[in-house]
Amino acid sequence: MRQAVKKAVNSESKLKIIPLGGLEQIGMNMTVFEYEDSIIVVDCGLAFPSDDMLGIDLVIPDITYLKDNIHKVKGIVITHGHEDHIGALPYVLRDLNVPVYATKLTMGIIEHKLKERGMTRSTKRKVMRYGQSVNLGCFRVEFIRTNHSIADAAAFAIFTPVGTIVHTGDFKVDYTPVFGDPVDLPRFAELGKKGVLALMADSTNAMREGFTMSERTVGRTFDRLFEENKDRRIIVATFASNVDRVQQIINSSYKYGRKVVIEGRSMVTVIGIANELGYIRIPEGTLVDIAHLGNYPPEKTVLITTGSQGESMAALSRMAADLHKKVSINAGDAIIFSSNPIPGNEKAVAQVINELSAKGAKVIFQDTHVSGHACREDLKLIYSLVKPKFALPVHGEYRHLMAQAEIAQEMGVPKENIHIMRSGNVMELSPDSAQITGNVTAGPVLVDGLGVGDVGNIVLRDRQNLAQNGIIIVVLTLDRRGNELLAGPDIVSRGFVYVRESENLMEEAHAVVDTAVRKCLDKKVSDWGKIKSVIRDSLSDYIWKKMKRNPMILPIIMEV
Repeated sequence: MRQAVKKAVNSESKLKIIPLGGLEQIGMNMTVFEYEDSIIVVDCGLAFPSDDMLGIDLVIPDITYLKDNIHKVKGIVITHGHEDHIGALPYVLRDLNVPVYATKLTMGIIEHKLKERGMTRSTKRKVMRYGQSVNLGCFRVEFIRTNHSIADAAAFAIFTPVGTIVHTGDFKVDYTPVFGDPVDLPRFAELGKKGVLALMADSTNAMREGFTMSERTVGRTFDRLFEENKDRRIIVATFASNVDRVQQIINSSYKYGRKVVIEGRSMVTVIGIANELGYIRIPEGTLVDIAHLGNYPPEKTVLITTGSQGESMAALSRMAADLHKKVSINAGDAIIFSSNPIPGNEKAVAQVINELSAKGAKVIFQDTHVSGHACREDLKLIYSLVKPKFALPVHGEYRHLMAQAEIAQEMGVPKENIHIMRSGNVMELSPDSAQITGNVTAGPVLVDGLGVGDVGNIVLRDRQNLAQNGIIIVVLTLDRRGNELLAGPDIVSRGFVYVRESENLMEEAHAVVDTAVRKCLDKKVSDWGKIKSVIRDSLSDYIWKKMKRNPMILPIIMEV
């Protein structure tokens, strides 16, 4: 018999649902559930920086609200092991030392992250099984089996004092998964019969018609491609986390008598964890170290590598640019991209494909990928089973959330019961109502090296200005007592013009600055801030008239 939530309903209290990330974007998933003195957090993901975030390594959610209410936070429950759902954990756990609950493979990947940062001893962790529940304050969270592009993905039934919330996590309906069992549709139906207050479902593929294809269909495609390319070395690029995809590549390799090399740091890490925990089956003698690759004929080898998204530092990109220390691309190699470009990565992927093609490689980009997210018909199936009173679409850009809102309405959820939330919104639910009542601090926190949050919009704007226009540094030495120019002004240019080819321009710029400084000194201006401002304005006006450019101008005054 399942244990019920113990806390009685206070008729005046409402459940608060606060997304801190994962809306209006792909990634950075994090949602807060709060009732009176209890808070639980679902997922703790990162996002990767956009092109205009120069020098930024990662983007994580702003957890100011959680730090302000740390005494209420009971734990973090994780749906699956992708970076956009677990990547922020090492940063968040520094400030919120609370227990983490996840399934076996997900926890294995999390523990590797924590181990790299020496945080395993300080972080309480519990591995959960499907069908198992954990009581956290006044909440009870049940882990439900789903399918995704990584094994051990889970949905949650969150039992609260005001009703049951079903959170799907990232999911698809796969009746023939490569590893494990199909999604637990009977449990979703059972919850629906008992009554579900709100459904929070994955919106990523809500704009795509039909059903999502089974991961197993990719295996047949690999068999065909291996048959067609018997006389070529095969290199397959895919996501490091897609263990089932790697399993199928290994199956085809074994079938056609090929040795397999795993290359790419993240690929080696994830496949090593999956192999150790029993989530991948590698026939004995199939896997070889990259150092021994030259011991086998090229047509008897397969490389499984990272770099399917054109990432500059990933293994395939380094091979394409002749920067990889152990693998060179040869004319005649067959290179299979087993993924679709994430929006925004198309240009980088095209660049890598062009570099590979120029080396004489055969690039195969079709029919070797299926999505890990539910399409419209899969979502309709979940809605028909769960029968929620309210629909709160999550995980996706605004257009994806709107597409799911349409599906919810088609499936009988009244329009007034469908709510599109934004990051930071406070959604308050009671058994009979749902409304947005306010906002909390939310948004991206930028990670640059070891610095977390020390780079903001102003620094980014400066970096963009430097990247677009360069910088001019003006250095001069003043005698503060006599208010006299002792040395300079000297002008240094970086990223603006090549000085040796622009001597006339730099001489004129020097004259402009010199005149501006001497005017200030003649007027007995002693405020150095004012002198710097005059230098900046006069030089900026000159350069704009001469070049129609706006470099950053940095005056430096030294005192003697």
